[in-house]
Amino acid sequence: MKLAIIGSGNVAYHLAKAFVENGVSISQIFGRNESELQKISGELQIPFSVKNLENANVYIISVSDSAIREVSKKIKNSDVLAVHTSGSASRNALNGNFRKGVFYPLQTFSKSRVLDYSEIPFFIDAENENDKLLLKNLAEKISKKVLFADDEMRKYIHLTAVFACNFVNHLFSRAKEISDSQKIPFDYFFPLIEETVKKIHEIEPKFAQTGPAVRNDENTLLLHESLISDEQQLKIYKTINESIKKMYNL
Repeated sequence: MKLAIIGSGNVAYHLAKAFVENGVSISQIFGRNESELQKISGELQIPFSVKNLENANVYIISVSDSAIREVSKKIKNSDVLAVHTSGSASRNALNGNFRKGVFYPLQTFSKSRVLDYSEIPFFIDAENENDKLLLKNLAEKISKKVLFADDEMRKYIHLTAVFACNFVNHLFSRAKEISDSQKIPFDYFFPLIEETVKKIHEIEPKFAQTGPAVRNDENTLLLHESLISDEQQLKIYKTINESIKKMYNL
């Protein structure tokens, strides 16, 4: 099987690295960002091109959701399987006469981070059972956690991920604004953050909740509100505390 990856961003890089580290040969990595492709090619010893897309049996398209349709037009052969790596895009976002599928890794990717690929869940989908099995076997070469998920299920997987990852990271950014304003080292909060995450491995998040809102401690809530001068920070603080109170019927 000849496998090609289209894309040069964080997901494309980590998928290429995961495959190479697990003995899966990649015939080509293709994209438009030549400097990034050169870096990936140099590190992983994969041939690259910005002009000519080689023939392959399976193409993994790892680009932004808005680019999937246009990029997939570059695949001219109909007797191939092309998949994208998006969590929210439909399988039919792919545009061509080829067989279509999805190869979605549930993780936040940065090129500078070293990841344990075996722990990253992969959600796969395809138009027929043979291609589903092919993708399952391919994913299982790099991960211990592989599940089938159709377009509808992936929408909710991605929505959950936005709450659990993107929103939480934004709260870290807002928290750091407050600590920075008072010259409090933000890394002093790392043990608290790490313990919060560790806890939900053992306790359902709803039962792990702590803080003034779940205690219905109005004095502390009002004190905090008086300390917040930034309009967006205050809006977030009030909105989340209101959500906590509603969840616990306070």
